[in-house]
Amino acid sequence: MTTKPVGQPLPRAPLGDPHLRRLVVGEGLAGVVDALFLVWLTLFVLDLSEPGISTGLVLVAVALPRAVLLLPAGVLVDRLGPARVAATASWLRVAVLLALGALVTLTSPSVTTVALLATLLGAADAAYFPAALALIPAVVPTEKLTRVNGLVQGAESGGDLVGPAVAAGAIAVIGFDATLGVITATAALAAATLSTLIRVLRRGGTEGEGAGQDPDDGESVSSARALAAGLRYAWREPLVRGMLGAVALINITVVGPVLVGGAVLADQRLGGAGALGIVLSGFGAGSLAGSLVAGWRPPARRGWTVVGGVAAIGAGMAGLAAVTHVVAATAVVALIGIGSAFLGVVIVATLQERVPAGLLGRVLSLVVLATVAFDPFSYVIAGALLPYGTTTLFLVCGGAVLACAGVVAASAEMRSLR
Repeated sequence: MTTKPVGQPLPRAPLGDPHLRRLVVGEGLAGVVDALFLVWLTLFVLDLSEPGISTGLVLVAVALPRAVLLLPAGVLVDRLGPARVAATASWLRVAVLLALGALVTLTSPSVTTVALLATLLGAADAAYFPAALALIPAVVPTEKLTRVNGLVQGAESGGDLVGPAVAAGAIAVIGFDATLGVITATAALAAATLSTLIRVLRRGGTEGEGAGQDPDDGESVSSARALAAGLRYAWREPLVRGMLGAVALINITVVGPVLVGGAVLADQRLGGAGALGIVLSGFGAGSLAGSLVAGWRPPARRGWTVVGGVAAIGAGMAGLAAVTHVVAATAVVALIGIGSAFLGVVIVATLQERVPAGLLGRVLSLVVLATVAFDPFSYVIAGALLPYGTTTLFLVCGGAVLACAGVVAASAEMRSLR
């Protein structure tokens, strides 16, 4: 496995480099837009129709193309270069938001129309997410990857933390139309900022480097073979395979149990449904803290940090089985958020450093897929275990994550990772 940096470091000092600042600002703003728009979309659909299947239809319209198109998008990133794909996807987002804004302002759109536009947004997200992750090592010197990933993911976590309150408050004060206008303007600023990096990387000779190449033979290959090459690489490399497996298992055993099981826990032990919002805010605060700490204090022994992050998540999940007070539950969920965010920064930065340039988009699309594609399975698992009680739910899921930590610790490649 190569340990060479994916992109060539830009010549200026990393922290003072204007290109690096543009990267952090552009991707940070894009993350905030995602958080704000999801809340706006949910509240707007609820305003159009009664709560029920309509809301689910629109959210599925965003999530389905996002999941289906992620792996082909990874091939596209490797062929065209991350800056070009990230900028194009960002401008597609702006175009869809402008179209939605025109419909909202001038007409009374149906739920079906909103769902169709949401599908385009999901497709844009599928291209943007792996491109944005692959863009970071093309701009950032290798030694600063963890710090910049921490800043970018911290901005996303901050958006998730304050997004619901900001979006709901703005809608209450200035209405749906104006709030969407602000979100669109922010998305345009993010797209314009990221677009400036295309010329920078083209001038540096890194944009599109290795695009469409199969590392096994160095020749141009078809999209199907390129995708197969990425999957083969991820499976053959123990470090990559282990990290992807850990991310997927954590997603399956945490998302559904925390959301579904947390709602039942709040109703049964914590004083009512209102406690769920407080508990989930603890997760958001923990995620923000974990991202920033990981970026500010990059770990010297990454392998054991990954083990510790997985173990912290497992311990937090198991700990939810015993909590009886909202403060304790919030603290435990904050621990899960810290472990998840810290782990995410370390894993992404490690892959950015070590995966060959021509495969980076495909491998990072697998990382994104592992974080979003298993949500339905997670909800099914939570639903299947809930009849046995929340104690059983959290102990089983926490135990599975702790077992995963043991498997990761048993890997020689992981233990030796620096």
